[in-house]
Amino acid sequence: MNQRSATVLVLTPVKTASRFLDGYFAGLESLTYPRHLLSLGILEGDSLDDTAIQIEQRLTRCAADFNRVTYVHKDFNFQIPASMPRYMDIFQPQRRAILAKARNTLLFRALGDEDWVLWLDVDVEEYPADIIERLLAVGRDIVHPNCVTDYGGPSFDRNAWSDGGRLHMSDMRGQGLVRLESVGGTMLLVRADRHREGLVFPPFFYGARSRWIRDPHPLTGAASGEIETEGLAMMAKDMGIECWGLPDLEILHK
Repeated sequence: MNQRSATVLVLTPVKTASRFLDGYFAGLESLTYPRHLLSLGILEGDSLDDTAIQIEQRLTRCAADFNRVTYVHKDFNFQIPASMPRYMDIFQPQRRAILAKARNTLLFRALGDEDWVLWLDVDVEEYPADIIERLLAVGRDIVHPNCVTDYGGPSFDRNAWSDGGRLHMSDMRGQGLVRLESVGGTMLLVRADRHREGLVFPPFFYGARSRWIRDPHPLTGAASGEIETEGLAMMAKDMGIECWGLPDLEILHK
């Protein structure tokens, strides 16, 4: 398929994200990919601010810029105490499980007949305007750019790794296209047919018998499998699908 005729669905789960919305929608507006080939799906839930109202208003204004727009509201009734950083290990299994459920719900509700799905986190601040063209040009089923907080700095998305979690994309700069054992979700291109064939985000630790998982796992201390985006990568491996990374194609996270 000619990459310039491929249809792409951008999917983003959000929660308490009003402060990121200006940058998020500005990034979408900057994309050079043909607008009639782009669709957008957003799931909002459990927000503690006016994210839901803002998204509804913004989607109304920008609906004409996309082939299709899907908005889903679903609360999962999960909050991390305000005094606690969301990345504390104690919260990660439940937090990642809820995020996996949100991603799957959005996928099932929004996916139509698109050729590709681009997962994009709301707090990704900056990326090349031709990022979709560059990811599609790789010609692989799952492709991940290198998400950083400073260009040339260490990878922010630590869920994209190889060598049992010891190597991240910033460790593989200069190698061109690299094979990944796991992926994150800050920005992730997935061939839509792979989702249709059953590739999803496990809301539980998947693949305890897989040779690709980390043993012991840094959260559980045992060979318990991988969850959410990392679980998707394990499932992809089991389906015979490889994950690929572009260490030198950087996107910027808040």
